[in-house]
Amino acid sequence: MPRSKEIAEKMLKTKAITVNLEEPFVFVSGTVSPVYVDCRKLLSYPSARNLVTEGFHEVLTDKIGLNKVGVIAGGETAGIPYAAFLADRTDKPMIYIRKTTKGYGQDSQIEGVLEKNQKVSLVEDVITDGTTKLKFNIGIRSSGAFMTDCLCVFSYYSTELGLNKGKKRLEKHDIRLHSLVDWDDVLEVMNTKNIFCKNVIQEIRNFLRAPEQWASDKGLE
Repeated sequence: MPRSKEIAEKMLKTKAITVNLEEPFVFVSGTVSPVYVDCRKLLSYPSARNLVTEGFHEVLTDKIGLNKVGVIAGGETAGIPYAAFLADRTDKPMIYIRKTTKGYGQDSQIEGVLEKNQKVSLVEDVITDGTTKLKFNIGIRSSGAFMTDCLCVFSYYSTELGLNKGKKRLEKHDIRLHSLVDWDDVLEVMNTKNIFCKNVIQEIRNFLRAPEQWASDKGLE
């Protein structure tokens, strides 16, 4: 089984991906969703955690090149443990980045040592539209360094459904996105492993295609 499908299956089995059509989730943005992704749950399962770390290591060595990575950064908060696992595996320096400056002491957004002109590979759990990643990039650029790559466990990306907003936004800032799993992987595993019935899978597809329309149709605006 390809690594992407293996991780997708782990996410479903560990409930890092949860589906609830009866009581949908409400995101900070106000979006009402029948599905919720929480990659932090994978941290509690060594086999899943190791699978993710191995996937990130493969990206760093085979797609980016270890010699092109100056420092590995973890995004507040869920990206920090994954960045630590990867930095330890590759013997690379590590920093972590807050969404905003902390507002006291040295008022830092970057914790750790980041040198001018260093190339940064950001490690995160999930990417949707890329907004938070670009906030992290502001802190990196203000330090005189450059985010060249963003590694995520899960991406709200789908060739089937035409989802690519996060990837496109990062590309506009010369940042390459490397995700281990996306919605195409998850929907395929849901279907082939019969984890959910076809009606539930179709509801998820309907939501991902048009979130606002899905909520309106359900009377959940």
